[in-house]
Amino acid sequence: MRIYEYTKAPNCRRVRVFLAEKGLDMEFVQVDIASGENLTPEYRARDANAKVPVLELSDGTCIAESVAIQRYLEELHPEPALFGRDPRERALVEMWNRRADFNLMFNIGMNFQHSSGFFADRMELFPEFGRECGRKAMQFLSTLDQHLASSPYLVDEYYSVADISMLCALDFGKVVKIRPDTSEHPNLVRWHTAVSQRPSARA
Repeated sequence: MRIYEYTKAPNCRRVRVFLAEKGLDMEFVQVDIASGENLTPEYRARDANAKVPVLELSDGTCIAESVAIQRYLEELHPEPALFGRDPRERALVEMWNRRADFNLMFNIGMNFQHSSGFFADRMELFPEFGRECGRKAMQFLSTLDQHLASSPYLVDEYYSVADISMLCALDFGKVVKIRPDTSEHPNLVRWHTAVSQRPSARA
């Protein structure tokens, strides 16, 4: 197996942190999305959406989307369980994983894409939409802070793939200056410090 990735991309980091938590090694192939290497017919044959990361199996099967890759690896290597250990945990992990995607990763990503000009050569930009997405991401930080006031991790005392997703989304926010503030988001800052200190966070 090998993973096609762009090191700086937050969704690629999600998979690397997941692998580190599992103690798994993987071959990585770098894809330069800045130069459009992911837009070639050869790469689109692996993923029609031309995104990273993509997991390529030994039989040639390609699995795109970070969560799909993580779920596949979870099936192969169930311990430590990162998607939940019982029905309640699995449901709550799924809930917070989706919130990490829809409330933070998406909004930060759209803010970056429509405000930075990084992909100006391949997409039409809507700066006001980007700014609105940035505002929504900042508002969600308060929601996170309130939730984490009574929970060390997103799902009680259980570190999960949802924490990985939220960490990678929050760290990606640095590129558009979306960061938690110690005075306004003390619980979020406490959580971020704790999960950032895990060895896997350096992946």
